[in-house]
Amino acid sequence: MSKPASPRRRHLAGLCLGLALAPLGAGIAQAPASPATTSPAPLMDTTVRHGISIDTQGGQLIVRFVAPGIVHVQHPHAAAAPALVLDPAARPGTFDARRSDDGANGPVLASERGSVRRDRQQRQLRIDDAQQRPLLQIDLDAAPSGALNLRHDPRDALYGIGGYNATEDASAGMLRNGKQVAMSGEQGHAGAPFVWSSAGYGVLLDSDGASFTLAPGTISAVDAARRQADYYILLGTPAQIFAELAQLSGRSPLFPKWAMGFTNSQWGIDQQELLQIVDTYRAKHIPLDNITLDFDWKAWGEDDYGEFRWNPAKFPDGPSGALKKQMDARGIRLTGIMKPRIHLDTVEGRYASAHGFWVPDEKVSDDYFSHKPVQDIDFDLPAARRWFGELAIKYGYDHGIAGWWNDEADTVGSDTEFMNMQRALYDSQRAVSNLRVWSINRNFWLGSQRYAYGLWSGDIPTGFASMAGQRARMLSAINVGAMQWGMDGGGFKDGTPTPENYARWIQFGAFTPIFRVHGELGQKRQPWVYGPVAEKAATDAIRLRYALVPYIYSYEHARRATGVGLVRPLLFDWPHDPKLRNDVDSWLFGDWLLASPVVVEGQTAKDIYLPAGRWTDWFSGKTYDGGQTIRLAIDSKTWSDIPLFVREGAIIPTRPDPVDYVGERPLTRLDVDVFPAAQRSTFDYYDDDGASYDYERGAYFLQPLSVQRQGATVQLNIGKASGSFKPALRFYLLKIHGGAVARVSGKLKSFPDLEALQQSGGEGWASGRDRYGEVTWVRVTAGRATRVTLAM
Repeated sequence: MSKPASPRRRHLAGLCLGLALAPLGAGIAQAPASPATTSPAPLMDTTVRHGISIDTQGGQLIVRFVAPGIVHVQHPHAAAAPALVLDPAARPGTFDARRSDDGANGPVLASERGSVRRDRQQRQLRIDDAQQRPLLQIDLDAAPSGALNLRHDPRDALYGIGGYNATEDASAGMLRNGKQVAMSGEQGHAGAPFVWSSAGYGVLLDSDGASFTLAPGTISAVDAARRQADYYILLGTPAQIFAELAQLSGRSPLFPKWAMGFTNSQWGIDQQELLQIVDTYRAKHIPLDNITLDFDWKAWGEDDYGEFRWNPAKFPDGPSGALKKQMDARGIRLTGIMKPRIHLDTVEGRYASAHGFWVPDEKVSDDYFSHKPVQDIDFDLPAARRWFGELAIKYGYDHGIAGWWNDEADTVGSDTEFMNMQRALYDSQRAVSNLRVWSINRNFWLGSQRYAYGLWSGDIPTGFASMAGQRARMLSAINVGAMQWGMDGGGFKDGTPTPENYARWIQFGAFTPIFRVHGELGQKRQPWVYGPVAEKAATDAIRLRYALVPYIYSYEHARRATGVGLVRPLLFDWPHDPKLRNDVDSWLFGDWLLASPVVVEGQTAKDIYLPAGRWTDWFSGKTYDGGQTIRLAIDSKTWSDIPLFVREGAIIPTRPDPVDYVGERPLTRLDVDVFPAAQRSTFDYYDDDGASYDYERGAYFLQPLSVQRQGATVQLNIGKASGSFKPALRFYLLKIHGGAVARVSGKLKSFPDLEALQQSGGEGWASGRDRYGEVTWVRVTAGRATRVTLAM
């Protein structure tokens, strides 16, 4: 839902930090020498504390590596407190970079990722990659207040800075050029003072908001609030750049495992209908883990903390906790909407007034739902956060609300308002509980991910055009670090989706990080509402999602460890393929699956570009050479197909038995599809209790799997497991595709077929065929290091 914007929106004005990048051309475009009559005084430099200190016309700059791929450029008198885009708990130290000084051209700092040279002759800093190819040049003849001039190759593709709101034209895709404002924005927008290139670099400003101008070979940035240079240059591949970004801005805690499943949000519901909906899901065996409740769950507009507590008329068993017990018995979590505003004429409103918790200069307004006067809480105030968070725990979390759907904190003009609203809930829940925090929010500012922060794309319309536009919204949000992204599947507003639109939207949503449906007041988004054809297509997609939960959950760990999440643009892995510079039609789902959902009504064939490599259709088993566009037939009658491809080298764990919700039964066997390639590939299987933060103290299970084809043999290694968590998992059933196998080395017993192998109850192997062709099944004990060699 939306409400009018507040006049608080900050307007960026005045030059305080400029990044003006002039073209490098095909190689290094040297800056022309200044005329002798205007030649400035020499810029002095010294090496200091593993860095370079440079006296510029704009003041002193300190340049140093703080990690192998992170160069920090800072005026010594830059703001003492970093902006919230930087993690205050994980400030980088000083990395002891290799340093050499040629005595003539200036000192050099270097690491395995790249180098920084102070070029005295050209009066600039030169940033090269590890192969000594030029990436950036920083002009040190800077304007006052630490203004900078940088240059890059005009052919470089630039990404980041910001995404799109719910109704904004997203046809520009992922590429960024022209004037761009880094802000959190409204209605699904994601932002960061961060621009990056697939050429091998990124620039992150220590800023609470900035304005950029991008042109071929030039970038300029203005920070109206901070008056001295303070920024980071990140070096490496896209994946390395995002790992460095996570190191600076903070790593994301794990969502609970149930959040890997399916969420049904609902506006216009009471307890009786809630039970009917849940019981129908269960009777039809359509998996579901979370019901998210809109305004209905609250005593909204009532005195005595109505913004925080259950509505006893609509949900009579809510306040007592009896409803939670009923949902627990069905394997359902209840999550509830939270608003940033408080009714003035209430106990809590008078408390907020007495303590100065309101957003500054905001006028009182009538709430569009209660039609009573309200104001917004200023979550940038620590005391306001503590007060609000403690009330949410006392009246909501302690009575069955397991997660937070934060809405409408994007209208007050502060880039950090939404971040700090969820920060209030995250800090308060962690203070009283070891159970994991879950949230979705309607905008994103870099750093928010530290607080178990998910983003959804706002109040989007229904229809195929709106659905198609979600692809660019998702990938652009991920390009600024919003890795936990979702949308209102089926569309929030403008009526009811057609059955085809609904079915295709569910298939799309199954391959996004947060899988969720929602509609406006009175709209239903359950699969059976849309007829039997749509119900079957949607149900199949939901069940596929649940089969992939072991794969998906392993990327929860990967996102925390590496900064790269479950979904990423194809250009992350093929940064130099020009056809992928702005491809939003497909994306990687984990390392090993390429998803390209149908987003066109009545489509009978779809052209899909497959990057370099060998690809296998998940459903048919047909193989394709990459580096080409294929035409795939599409089922326009029953909508039963999802364009989904397996990358050569894939290792994909799945759950073999269907479940109605995550954790319904212990996982004792894991099926692992393996597609060996000539290049060694790896997958880290991860598990833990799925609910607590004990993984932060080592209570997890992590076991690496790797495979490589070498001529007529396939070598598969299962490494030593780490962590103290002991899962129920007993066996891996490895399904090794790609050719007939004559024997499997070691002491593994041979069985005539898969059924006999399964009935044996122990280790062994068998061969046969499946939809991918020749397959060898190898059953080995989980948790133990194992080496398996297959002779073809």
